[in-house]
Parts: sequence; structure tokens; C-alpha cells
Amino acid sequence: RHNLKYFDKMRCLRKRSAVSFLGILVVCLLFMNLYIEDGYVLEGDKQLIRETATHQLNPERYVHSFKDLSNFSGSINISYRYLAGTPLPRKRYLTIGLSSVKRKKGNYLLETIKSIFEQSSYEELKEIAVVVQLADFDSAWCEVMVQDISQKFAHHIIAGRLIVIHVPEDYYPVLDGLKRNYNDPEDRVKFRSKQNVDYAFLLNFCANLSDYYVMLEDDVRCSKNFLTAVKKVITSREGSYWVTLEFSKLGYIGKLYHSHDLPRLAHFLLMFYQEMPCDWLLIHFRGLLAQKEVIRFKPSLFQHMGYYSSYKGAENKLKDDDFEEESFDIPDNPPANLHTNMNVFENYEASKAYSSIDEYFWGKAPSTGDFYGIVFEKPIKISKIKVVTGTEDRQNDILHHGALEVGEKIVGSKKGRQCTTYLRLGEFKNGNFEITDVEHKVLFDINCMRILVTKSQKEWLIIRSISVWTSQTPNQ
Repeated sequence: RHNLKYFDKMRCLRKRSAVSFLGILVVCLLFMNLYIEDGYVLEGDKQLIRETATHQLNPERYVHSFKDLSNFSGSINISYRYLAGTPLPRKRYLTIGLSSVKRKKGNYLLETIKSIFEQSSYEELKEIAVVVQLADFDSAWCEVMVQDISQKFAHHIIAGRLIVIHVPEDYYPVLDGLKRNYNDPEDRVKFRSKQNVDYAFLLNFCANLSDYYVMLEDDVRCSKNFLTAVKKVITSREGSYWVTLEFSKLGYIGKLYHSHDLPRLAHFLLMFYQEMPCDWLLIHFRGLLAQKEVIRFKPSLFQHMGYYSSYKGAENKLKDDDFEEESFDIPDNPPANLHTNMNVFENYEASKAYSSIDEYFWGKAPSTGDFYGIVFEKPIKISKIKVVTGTEDRQNDILHHGALEVGEKIVGSKKGRQCTTYLRLGEFKNGNFEITDVEHKVLFDINCMRILVTKSQKEWLIIRSISVWTSQTPNQ
């Protein structure tokens, strides 16, 4: 009897041990499954994925970990099919990427390619490469598109500035049975998830072709000499940190990146391909790399022209009302230090007036003698100056009495540099100032420029934009 009790206890212990062991094994397998499911994604990134799914990422929290864990400098191992053209060994200034799929209604790809080339000068064409990814799995459609592209743009293909590529379906991850975030229908989730992968593969291919990269959609019209405008903007941002510059307010149109960020962006899109649409992911990518605010330039350089969406042929009438197609005069705004003795309101600091971004300087009621000063990093020749004060919703916050002056002979330390002598170019009228042919009216190379308040006012002052166009750079 004692022996039977002993054996019963042993059996119970073995059962409990087996249950405990199985429990531990199941837990281990679950953790292994979590790890294997996302490859190199660590537990910290699991939380990031969960928060991404609710469109509630906290960029500041993940900036450090994202830079460390996801600083993918290597390319994704994919075999691309070259359908037309091959890259030249020489790096270009800008690569323009397009991803296109078969549409149920309409096709705008050929018109988009045509607009890119027609709106560029011969000199600009030397500095761009256009990469078109035919991302549809319908091989017959791809063949027809390649024939059309090759016939219409043969000389651009021969010149090495147009390349058409394709990624076989075998390289794509699972596109069925994906998460249905935001209550999207299954086919919508599949469409946007595949689009994320399409873009990731395109970015991966373009990583080493140029210094900068801009993404367009396949139904876009370009403004005249858009490359020159982009170069001016990049030059004006020299010395400042940025991840994404935006040249359109619509979707994934006109978003500019440093090419060295493309591998990391490609991995990011693949990591979260089923979580949300690409334009939302791009917002998170920018935030995770510590660019908190949108940096968007006006006027827009690219316009959405498609009427039918690539998703089910649905109507898509979205237009960018900041777009200007014809040649427009973008200011040079050479590098400068900006300062003011006015009482600045909140974070509307002086630097926000000296850019083409949609932001402005805002100061509390200025007094006689108050000024807004610009000290250029190098002496310059100026051809044109334009200053706009006030906004549409605050039309009285203009400079009611003021003048614009330019100066020479800088004195003082780097932080407190200023000119010793100034020449007055004119007075503000209705809150605005504009002057041309400055180089013929000012005989010296200009070191400084300032907006001077000539009479106190009760109203606050918004300086909406300061635009400076230069002529030749003086020989130093």
C-alpha cells in the first residue's frame, strides 16, 4: 500500500513536471516565433510595430533605438530584371523614381515620363536619372509598356538617363491574409501593402545612382526647370539637418531624400509593409530620424494629373493648389545669419521668414528703430529683393512704416556681426517691399541687409517671406 502511494506520487510529480516543461516549451516557441516572424526585429521594435498599427508612434521615444537597430546601410538582396536601359557608372545629382502598375482605367505613365524630360533643360538632363519600376505581375502588360517606353524615349534610354526595371513576384512577401488595420477591406490592404513593398524595392535599387532621390507617382505633371528649383532649395538648406524635403502636399509625390538614407527607408517600408499606407509610414520615418516638422516648399513643383486611381480605377480628383507649371522665379536666399531685436512671439523666430517654407516670423508690436537683420556668410551681388509682411488671416500685422537697407564693412564677432554703413534702398508700401536691378544701384558687394521700423505701431508684425536673388558671385 505504501509502495502504491509512493508510485502515485511519482506519477503526479512526473505529470506536473511534464506540464511545467511543456508550458516552458510553448512559451519558448512563442518567443522564437515572434523573433523569427520579423527576422531582425527586436522586442523594442515589437512595441514600435504595435504602436505603428494604431498610427500613434512616438518619434522621440524611438529615435535612438531606431538609429541603432535599423541603421541598415546594406542593400536588400534582390535580383532585378532590366527591361530597358542600364545605369551609367557616373553618379547623377538626382534620381527620380516611379513605380507603376496596370490600371483598370486610364494610364498616365508615358505622360509622366514625357513631362519629366520636356520640363528639363539640356543641362538639367545631364544631372538626372529616371528609374521606372513596372511593378505589376502581369508580364504581358509589362511587355507592352516596355515597348511603348522604348519607342517613345529611345534616346533617353541610350543616354543612360532612363531605366526600366522589374522585380519578380518570388521576391515579394505574403500579400494575402494580412492585418486589416483601420477596417480596410482585404483587397485594399493587399493593394497598399504591395505598394509599400514596390516602393521599398525601388528605393533599394536607386540607392547608389545619385546624391539625392525624389519619389513621384506615375500620374504626375512637372513644373518647368524643376531640377534647378530643387537645387536652389537644397543649397538654401546647407548646414541644416533634414530627412525629407517636400515639393508637393499630395501623397507620395515630390518627396526628396538623401540617397544615403534610401537603404534604411527601404528596410523600414518592408518592416511595416502591412501596417499602413506608405505616406503615413513616411511621416513616422521622418519623425524617427528626428525631423519633427514638415519642410514643404511653395510653389509645388509637381501636380497630380490622374483622374482614375490605380486602386480599382476609382476616381481621384486630388489637385495641389500650390502648383505652378510655368517657369517661376525661385529666390536664391544665400546662407546667412538672422537676428532681430524685436520681441519674438513664441517660436516664430527670425529664421522662419528667410525661407520658402510656409512659415513666418512674428514679433510683438515693434517700436521705431527696431530691426530684422540678415548678415550673409559671404559678400554677394544682389539682383532683386522682395519682402512680404502679414498673412491672409492677419492682414493688419504688416509693417506699416519701414525701410529696407543694405550694408557693407562687417565688424564684430561671429555671433554679433553687423555692418558699419548702410544704404537705404526704399520704403515699404502696404506692408510689402520689392526692388529689381539692385546690382546697378549698389556699387559695393553686400554683406548685410536689414528691415528697419521707422515708426512705432500697435499691431504686431509678421514677416511672411524675405526673398533674395543674386547675380554673379563676387571674386574673393
